[in-house]
Amino acid sequence: MADNGGSGKGSARGERFEVDLSPESAAVSASCRWAAAVLTCNQMVEQRTVDDAEIDRVFHALADATRRDIVRRTLVAEQSVSDLAAGYAMSFAAVSKHVAVLAEARLVHKRAEGRTRLVRADPAGLERAQRLLRSYEDLWRGRIDRLDALLAEEPRDPESGG
Repeated sequence: MADNGGSGKGSARGERFEVDLSPESAAVSASCRWAAAVLTCNQMVEQRTVDDAEIDRVFHALADATRRDIVRRTLVAEQSVSDLAAGYAMSFAAVSKHVAVLAEARLVHKRAEGRTRLVRADPAGLERAQRLLRSYEDLWRGRIDRLDALLAEEPRDPESGG
């Protein structure tokens, strides 16, 4: 892990960093700051280690509309890759590659049943992505709340020295 001046644990891209994913994270987000694109926190209520490569895989997978639709369809019911492919104007191989990207990001599971490959969404993978997004939301909400509080303060009178 790279040293970031003793302000917490951080890392270079591709290593690991710690993100507060607890519901109380907004209360401690004042101790967090961004340094060299790495979130560092001095005081953690609860810590979970998140791998940069895993985050990249999840958001890369969800960045494509076809993959998001595959996740949506497989949340409803397990489907074969052939059935999924029938719903898109692309080849079976292209849909299979989309499924592989989703599986690599652990957003879906593939299993073989004879010669058929069945795909189902992994709710736990989606929950991981949701927790990560919630941690960023809490961080920014805390910052906005502090900014609102500063803006709501009574202006100080420069003549009175306070």
